[in-house]
Amino acid sequence: MLRRLPRVLAVMAGVLMVSLTATGTALAQAWPTRQPIKLVAVFPPGGSVDQVARLLAPALSAQLGQSVIVENRGGASGSIGAAAVAAAPADGYTFAVVFDTHGVNPSLIPNLPFDSRKDLSPVVLVGTAPMVLGTPAGSDFKTFGDVVAAAKTGQGASYGSIGSGSLGHLAMAMLGKGAGLNFQHIPYKGGGPLMNDAVAGHVPLAIGSVFLLKPFIDNKRVRALAVTTSKRAADLPDVPTLAELGFAGFEAPAWWAVLAPARTPPEILARMNEALNKVMRAPEVAKRLDAQGIDVVGGSAETARAFIERQMDVWAKVVKDNQIKAD
Repeated sequence: MLRRLPRVLAVMAGVLMVSLTATGTALAQAWPTRQPIKLVAVFPPGGSVDQVARLLAPALSAQLGQSVIVENRGGASGSIGAAAVAAAPADGYTFAVVFDTHGVNPSLIPNLPFDSRKDLSPVVLVGTAPMVLGTPAGSDFKTFGDVVAAAKTGQGASYGSIGSGSLGHLAMAMLGKGAGLNFQHIPYKGGGPLMNDAVAGHVPLAIGSVFLLKPFIDNKRVRALAVTTSKRAADLPDVPTLAELGFAGFEAPAWWAVLAPARTPPEILARMNEALNKVMRAPEVAKRLDAQGIDVVGGSAETARAFIERQMDVWAKVVKDNQIKAD
């Protein structure tokens, strides 16, 4: 009897594998007819993640022939919504729309209730956007060179970001450490309070996405000094990159992506990836994403996975090297 046990276990494992495969195939064949698809925006209403999700939803619904609804699950830099999606059934009816904080949270937030690499499957990288370093219109900082000069003094240069551990905070920490510059961080509780103080001149520098700063740049209340990507922003063509200003190779983009629960059948992931790529190439959707300062990327799920995991590696080192803690 004991000699037969390994053979019995092997047969049982084979039956289980066939059963799981059959279940996944049945799910894929029925998808997406069974029920509405949910896009979980992992930040509250009004921000860029919410707006990206609500821009994609109606076009995706038309593409798939199924209702697509947006649900906001904000909190803890997007990790609450991501955790909800990681725990959702892997049936192709729940997806997350995440922001660049998803690449920072694994190293920043202790005891995340999910594994960012193993419990969520990237579907597509929606796009990237430069962050902008700006200063109040009446500031003494006329160029980024003025900022560098101040950051070489003992007093340093103070800047605000949307919060401790935000990508803007990490980008400035990386820049300061790499170039020996003294930047003093002032964390805010989001983009609204940050820009209120920047416009009023209460904080000498502010870093945030093009989406956040451009309205204030357009109305001349904030002056843009530099962008954080290797190429200039199409919406701010006269603003130099940090790489152009002497910081070769500097690259710190904001980004947005769509993720699914791990173990979602690969056939469903492939079909969702195809649908999202078609939606993002549609002229009206591409135009509206561009209006938010987002450069559409799209492409394969593997392209998204490689990008996101590289972001996790880069920012984990910055968090560790600078001993950055979450708010």
